[in-house]
Amino acid sequence: MQYYYISILGSPLEPFTYQSEEIIAIGTKVSVKMRNRVLFGVILFEAKEPDFKTNAILDITAFKYSSKQILLAKFISSYYICALGDALNLMLPYDISTLSSGSHTEYGNQNNEILEYHSKIILSVKQQEALIFLQKYKISLLFGDTGSGKTEIYMKYFEAMIAEGKRSIFLMPEISLTPQMSKRLEEHFSDSVVMWHSKLTPKKKKEALAKIYNGEAKIIAGPRSALFLPIKDLGLIVVDEEHDDSYKSSSRPRYNARDIAIYMGKLYNATVVLGSATPSLSSYVKFPHIRLKGGHFSAEKSFIYEKNVESLSPSILQYLEDTLEKKEQSIVFLPTRANFKYLICQDCGHTIKCEFCSVGMSVHQHSRALKCHYCNFTQAIPQVCPECHSPHLTSSRLGTAEAVLNIKEAFSNAVVEQFDRDVITTANKLKKALKRFNDKESDILVGTQMLSKGHDYHGVTLAVVLGMDNMLNMSDYRAREKALSSLIQVAGRSGRAKDAKVIIQTFNEDFFKEYIGKYEEFLESEKEFRMELYPPYKKLCRILFSDKNGLKAREEMQKMRDALTAFSNVEIVGAGKCAIERVSNKYRFEILLRSDKSTDIIKAIKATKVDLAEIDMDPIEFG
Repeated sequence: MQYYYISILGSPLEPFTYQSEEIIAIGTKVSVKMRNRVLFGVILFEAKEPDFKTNAILDITAFKYSSKQILLAKFISSYYICALGDALNLMLPYDISTLSSGSHTEYGNQNNEILEYHSKIILSVKQQEALIFLQKYKISLLFGDTGSGKTEIYMKYFEAMIAEGKRSIFLMPEISLTPQMSKRLEEHFSDSVVMWHSKLTPKKKKEALAKIYNGEAKIIAGPRSALFLPIKDLGLIVVDEEHDDSYKSSSRPRYNARDIAIYMGKLYNATVVLGSATPSLSSYVKFPHIRLKGGHFSAEKSFIYEKNVESLSPSILQYLEDTLEKKEQSIVFLPTRANFKYLICQDCGHTIKCEFCSVGMSVHQHSRALKCHYCNFTQAIPQVCPECHSPHLTSSRLGTAEAVLNIKEAFSNAVVEQFDRDVITTANKLKKALKRFNDKESDILVGTQMLSKGHDYHGVTLAVVLGMDNMLNMSDYRAREKALSSLIQVAGRSGRAKDAKVIIQTFNEDFFKEYIGKYEEFLESEKEFRMELYPPYKKLCRILFSDKNGLKAREEMQKMRDALTAFSNVEIVGAGKCAIERVSNKYRFEILLRSDKSTDIIKAIKATKVDLAEIDMDPIEFG
């Protein structure tokens, strides 16, 4: 009888010992029984016969995790302080049945024919210099303005990898970026490209995996899940829009795909290229960068500042009208999606809150409902205030749905589309919306962050940016970086074919004016602001405690906080109720830690962790 130590996939529990009459290779995916449920697990190593009764392994699959995948999972488990089963669950194993008998033991050199590309991509002198620079370093940053041709440089690099018989991962922050990018990649690399994301149909997923397993896929592109596919002979990882918060997972394990890509570069001896027009201060400080200024577009952009709260003011409506009269297109950007705004009584000031969360319910005009964006609880929009029965209920902020309504009322002949996650729910809807806009079938796109994400809008001559001060005033050490980055990204979507205007609604004109064309200067000034306090100069960790019993959550937080005081090299910045105290009927508390080194934080947490604690290393959410 053989005994094996097995990590249960997707489980927060420690590994268990199981038995089998067969000799099974390390990394093999097997099925086992646990508490009357059949679950999948991964064989970590052989165990000695224990002095307790063990269950038998039920089934041995044809899937196997490579030693590098297991090492990567161990790193994620250790750094992000989560169970190994949670970390392994991120990854897709290799299909052993597809490997030929003479294949390399660690699944390299499969279908490794060298493909020749008669490249149609001609790089400019500056782009060629940038490519040579990126090829010189194992990890580097391509700091290139919008329209400066970063994608062409990536594609040239992919060609070079294919010529060496190596494969590349091309990470994008969101599925919303894949339609246009997939078109460009497939036009050039045809069947050698595989797009991978959660919205693929089961059939498409199967086809994509077949190409990944047999090695036909030379470039695997997609959001963060593309990082964990079983890719052989990995030579290059490109992380486009590396500054984007979508790379950070908001559920356990709370990893950051950009940082995992950097670790994988070292593990797989692959090159890592980070790219952005507005790079994060962290990447700018840590890695060598090359600056690519200007762009392919000769059109001029003029910036107009309007001191106003977030609203479609008469002057903005006038600019929209002028653009429509010229038969040109506009985009309107709001930092908050749909109607991420609350219903407030004008007479008594009461905000209609969620029954299960200590947060206001958001108004959704489309479905004529109030919805909680934390637990998804939904109710009909009330006609009167539940507190004082006044009929005078107003919503405090402008959301995309209301903005679309207002613009349609002002310009009945214009075709106005809402462009956010409430409406664009599938890759197909996204593709169609972008096609309608680029075919001039729609005149105005109104949207949130999705608008700013690297899409190619050919004919935009007016970009309206609302609510910048809401972003600038967030309780987040990165508020200035996020606000300026969003503004530059949105402005970059306009003025590609003709001269354009960018209207910015803000009371902080001096800040935006100073840095709008000088992001490098902003990063240099931001260094001074962050030094000795915030990342990249310090490490932060947020510990969350939530339970239906508020007293229990508080006690667990207090217990861990008291234990952490023994670690002098870890500072407790704060401890107490979360800004949103209750979510999904659970009371929430938090501790924020700061230290010079992540190893000190990890050591302190591992020594003091209580059952309720959920760890968020390198947090980006503080709300």
